[in-house]
Amino acid sequence: MTDYLIGVDGGGTGTRVRLARPDGTEIAQASGGPSALSRGIDNAWTTINGVVAEAFASLGIDTIPMQSCAIGLGLAGVHNKEWAAQFVATNPGYAALALDTDGFTTLMGAHGGKPGAIVAIGTGSVGEAMLADGTKVEVGGWGFPAGDEASGAWMGLRALNHIEQVLDGRVEGRAFAREVIAFCGGSRDAVQVWLGRANQTAYAGLARFVVAHGDTDPVARAILEHAGREVASIADALDRSHTLPLALCGGLGEALRAWLPADTLARCVSAQGDSAAGALRMIARRLEQMREGAAQ
Repeated sequence: MTDYLIGVDGGGTGTRVRLARPDGTEIAQASGGPSALSRGIDNAWTTINGVVAEAFASLGIDTIPMQSCAIGLGLAGVHNKEWAAQFVATNPGYAALALDTDGFTTLMGAHGGKPGAIVAIGTGSVGEAMLADGTKVEVGGWGFPAGDEASGAWMGLRALNHIEQVLDGRVEGRAFAREVIAFCGGSRDAVQVWLGRANQTAYAGLARFVVAHGDTDPVARAILEHAGREVASIADALDRSHTLPLALCGGLGEALRAWLPADTLARCVSAQGDSAAGALRMIARRLEQMREGAAQ
């Protein structure tokens, strides 16, 4: 018997959980550290279970009642089918499980399960759409550093390239460059050490400097304008007809609205719900399909 539905949004920066009754009524939320599959399958489950436990603890329930829970998860890294299979195979005991990309659950949350398109821009980036006939379309999501255009990590990589040139004396540095250099240690040697340790999440941590200086620094502005064009390109590939509602999602979605081409901005609508809400909707649909299959 399913007493609880769990919706999980797990990315390279953080994990968000929504806990609901079987009828979809939400009863608790919690958040924690990153659970992208690129950080390791065991680490992903450890983080997710910790955040789920925190949600249950807020209800006065000390242990996750896994056999009474159906869990839907939208996770970064699911594009790697090997990782996804390993993750499902190590289910620690949840009664039912539905797994998809965090892009798909973001799509489900943004448009309430109805046709629409999203470009999710956070640590990474991906575009997802569901057409009127139910067809699913995906654009991007290739991962950092080869893809993830317009994402936080993509911006951070370009910010790093800029400060390398500033430290070399190849270009002039302004306040934007000085702040990034200071954040990375303050000297050429310190930046080299930072580079040796940096992962996708670390690069994404530099995006806030790009956004903060977009109106005053030509390099930051150029990065943001380029990001806006990349978002438009993803959106166009998702929906050539430009008829679907488009939502910008993720931690950088709102910040990039100001840098979109006018015709792309005109198609934008507000998201109805987030990725964790979409994961709840996904697991509810999976349970319904299981019940229908059992009845046949």
